[in-house]
Amino acid sequence: MTKTSSFSAPKGVPDYVPPGSAEFVAVRDGLLRAARLAGYGHIELPVFEDTGLFARGVGESTDVVTKEMYTFPDRGDRSVTLRPEGTAGVMRAVIEHGLDRGQLPVKLCYAGPFFRYERPQAGRYRQLQQVGIEAIGVDDPALDAEVIAIADAGFRGLGLDGFRLEITSLGDETCRPQYRELLQEFLFQLPLDEETKRRAQLNPLRVLDDKRPEVRAMTANAPLMIDHLSESAKAHFEQVLGHLEALGVPYVVNPRMVRGLDYYTKTTFEFVHDGLGAQSGIGGGGRYDGLMAELGGQPLSGIGFGIGVDRTMLALAAEGKSAGTSARCEVFGVPLGDAAKQRLVVLAAQLRAAGVRVDLAYGGRGVKGAMKAADRSGAAFTLVLGDRDIAENTIGLKDMATGEQRQIPLAEVVGVIRESLAG
Repeated sequence: MTKTSSFSAPKGVPDYVPPGSAEFVAVRDGLLRAARLAGYGHIELPVFEDTGLFARGVGESTDVVTKEMYTFPDRGDRSVTLRPEGTAGVMRAVIEHGLDRGQLPVKLCYAGPFFRYERPQAGRYRQLQQVGIEAIGVDDPALDAEVIAIADAGFRGLGLDGFRLEITSLGDETCRPQYRELLQEFLFQLPLDEETKRRAQLNPLRVLDDKRPEVRAMTANAPLMIDHLSESAKAHFEQVLGHLEALGVPYVVNPRMVRGLDYYTKTTFEFVHDGLGAQSGIGGGGRYDGLMAELGGQPLSGIGFGIGVDRTMLALAAEGKSAGTSARCEVFGVPLGDAAKQRLVVLAAQLRAAGVRVDLAYGGRGVKGAMKAADRSGAAFTLVLGDRDIAENTIGLKDMATGEQRQIPLAEVVGVIRESLAG
């Protein structure tokens, strides 16, 4: 009779357990690899911060702040919030530690869990896993293109190819105020409900992001930011597109795109995969030129992205692909007796020191059970050691793919294994 636990994970919070967790690690690390190749240093952020950081940094009119944050008082009655996104926390850390006083741009990458109180469904969790990068302090279209190209390279490095990059410009301080007035003038003539009217007053762009069919129909002819860009914002956007073309990164201009966070300006983008249904976004980001000043720092620009690890895994599955390997180890040791176990324990340590992943059959199980364990481990090779082998200073090496077994000198095991794995 199987004993069931009286506890389970909170709703909307996934566990990552073997063998599936191997793909999670491969996707997360694969997305980060492209950033590290471009000189992005790692930053580890607090899981919770002062609530005001997100209210000011993310935007008080956003769904994230008004509906989705996990906010609670701590024992000192200070309001703290589990981080719903990474950029505001990164900016706070850059200001606090004076990173913006050194070489610019400050280039940082991070990965970990973020928290939003949402209705759980495939690809949308209350604890979501993201990889992000931020490049802070330089307003350069080439840097925008680099950030976008890093995300593109991360996806392609994992084998994904059924996605598209959608991009637009949300303007800058020289044209946004006039566009805001123009959009509000259009929206205030519509028969909007009270909550949507309030949103139009706070941040009219948010209304264009409304998913309700009736609101989408009413705003179908709304003026678009991309048609009202200033000369400087237009030139910036055209240069970004030129750099992307030079880098061979395909894109589609989507003038109706509105990201879910208020701090975006100018270049704004999203990676979309149609194999995911309604939750089609697998990552996105943009430029946030006023955010640092809003949080009390220098008036420096920045650009970054956040990519969903879970969404990327779903996109791979939609394409019939996978990343990483479910094999727990490369070599599995099967000892036949106590003396053999003693030798194999040392041999396993030597192989691990040489960078080989090794496991052993523990618990004194028989040969049949030990070989079944070797098979389940996913190991490429099994080492079988008995008393006769010890006397002859040899060990059995079995290729698990072909079933071929041969005896090799004990003294040469590390070299032979490394050579065999490399081949």
